Amino acid sequence: MVKNAILGFVKKFYSRKFLAAAIGAATGIGLIFGLEGDIIVSVSGAILSGVSLVSYIITEGKIDAEAVKKTVENIKAAAGAIAGDDVG
Repeated sequence: MVKNAILGFVKKFYSRKFLAAAIGAATGIGLIFGLEGDIIVSVSGAILSGVSLVSYIITEGKIDAEAVKKTVENIKAAAGAIAGDDVG
């Protein structure tokens, strides 16, 4: 139970809203300390692009895994119906 709570809390740090807020804060801090705007824009863009790509890959992987799970359940149900017993 505690492990699920911790994982749920950590998962929030990977949300796009949180990352956008963190990058916004980092941008402001960079400007305060005199970094050039071009550097800040380049780094922020690279980070957001990377996060978007990783989020897409993880989400598609979860969707594919769920589809495979449902397909396996359907195959077990069909095999059970053919055999005349409950396989699943």
